[in-house]
Amino acid sequence: MTNLRQLDLNLLVTLDALLAEHNVTRAAQRLNFSQPSVSVHLAKLRDIFGDPLLLPGPRGMRPTARAEQLREPLRQALAALELAVAPSAAFDPAVAANTWRVAAFDYGESTIVLPALAGLRTAAPNTRLAVVETAPARIARQAEQGEIDLAFHTREGAPPNLRQRILFNERYVLAGRMGHPKLQKKLTLGQFCELEQVIVSPDGGGFFGITDQALAEIGLTRRVVLSVPHFLFVLSVLASSDLVAMLPERLLRNQSALQVVEPPVAVPGFEMTMLWPERSHRDPAHQWLREHIMQAVQGF
Repeated sequence: MTNLRQLDLNLLVTLDALLAEHNVTRAAQRLNFSQPSVSVHLAKLRDIFGDPLLLPGPRGMRPTARAEQLREPLRQALAALELAVAPSAAFDPAVAANTWRVAAFDYGESTIVLPALAGLRTAAPNTRLAVVETAPARIARQAEQGEIDLAFHTREGAPPNLRQRILFNERYVLAGRMGHPKLQKKLTLGQFCELEQVIVSPDGGGFFGITDQALAEIGLTRRVVLSVPHFLFVLSVLASSDLVAMLPERLLRNQSALQVVEPPVAVPGFEMTMLWPERSHRDPAHQWLREHIMQAVQGF
């Protein structure tokens, strides 16, 4: 039995040309080899397969029965190899039918996925997009195993073994319902701390966040009366009550029912990043999706 480790790919390419041309000289011209090189290759092939493969005939050379058995499987195998090593085809979004999966919190859905969606549907109408819940502890594994294509996460705490690109810088503002009586004048720190406030606690049930940390550093506390796990619920709460909340500014764009003011306490913002695995870094379709999202959020 022929051992694959004995085979040089060049020998198989030569055999394919010989089986097509039935002539050493023409095979050499086809391969841009010298005639002696092709003769040497043929001798090695005969030794490997234990068969003469090509015999002298009245019009060149005629293949043996073993060579005829090899002809079609060899052609198919070389064609598959050519396809495997060929440069990736350019991505055409107009005809693409990809299904992409991205992981995002509700904040990322509103500030990244939503701004990118209309353009995505226009440019790539046959593609599909699945948004799945982000589980920070599992992002790296999901990405590496192909369960997700992209994830959106703050730069702080993002898995270090994934590729990343900063989408934008975010800052916090104070929001309440339009016409809120306590938001019509510039707030003092004392007035701010007396307001009944909502906090988003992704882990559930927390009443202490980054704003409370900033206040604690100057010896103050605020009145947090409601803790919820999702940002979007907060928007409804603010619009229908006198509660207020410190929220990322981008989340409040186009929220006509809400009023936004500068808070009297400086709260550090954050960088929002797009994450993806090394395995898809050079994929043309993936590159197109990343660039589309980048342009969409910059224009939001």
